[in-house]
Amino acid sequence: MEFTLRTVLFVPGDHPSRIRNAVACGPDAVAVDLEDAVAEGGKREAREAAVGALLELDSPAVSVMVRVNGVGSSHLGEDVACLAPILPRLSAVILPKVESCEDVLTLAQLLERVERSAGMDVGGTRVVATTETAAGILAAGQIAAASDRMLTLLFGSADLSAELRVSPTPDGTELLTARSTVVLAAAAAGLVWPLDGPYLILDDDEGLQRSAAAARSLGFGGKAAIHPGQLSTITATFAPTSEELAWAYEVDRAFAQGEREGRSAIRLGDGTFIDYPIARRARALLEGGQAEGNSP
Repeated sequence: MEFTLRTVLFVPGDHPSRIRNAVACGPDAVAVDLEDAVAEGGKREAREAAVGALLELDSPAVSVMVRVNGVGSSHLGEDVACLAPILPRLSAVILPKVESCEDVLTLAQLLERVERSAGMDVGGTRVVATTETAAGILAAGQIAAASDRMLTLLFGSADLSAELRVSPTPDGTELLTARSTVVLAAAAAGLVWPLDGPYLILDDDEGLQRSAAAARSLGFGGKAAIHPGQLSTITATFAPTSEELAWAYEVDRAFAQGEREGRSAIRLGDGTFIDYPIARRARALLEGGQAEGNSP
């Protein structure tokens, strides 16, 4: 898994000023939304506004994605076609309401057409598939492995909660099986750690922190945000703690010493047994902490 997205800030495609402001907030990625955040009658104007705003950005310091409309929508073809001028600048295209590998392949075919017309390398545009229905969750493994374009999965709790007739909670126990299925599917396909969907109650930092902590405990690499004010809480929750970094440093140091002595099964002073899988986990934690500028 080549990198981790901790924060992806969604912003309506029909508000160019918000797109610029979102980039300036410094999330790991900005997702310009052409789907649910745009009224049905304003899709064309939103495409034009979003593309214009993204063309004005001069080498943004954050990744930029665009969420197009779903395969079941009449807007998908036009959405993808309009991306031609900015496609080389995008880290990924987000496809909502994915329920089968065929949905991913449909988007891949549309992207290939645009890539060829733009003189780009075919296959270079990555895809984030959103699993947010019961059918999508049950097909998550097939979806994750559907195409070499797949970057990761995004779990959508709002639509799934409505379909299952459950009330979303900060701890997310009502959707535990679904979330775990998404994490397993992404891991099995070798994708970037998946993203949890947004916490939809603003001005509730405690609830947001609990929601992010629950997602992290299941193996999600990050969480979507719907407001810049959510970014700091999400970032802090998904960053390694000082205790975790101290543990990882001790494991890494002990394991390196053991390897130099020809041993691959090490016992720490407190009796903890470590081997290669534990050592790899410790190294990953240390690399994440260094990316944040932390030290054990």
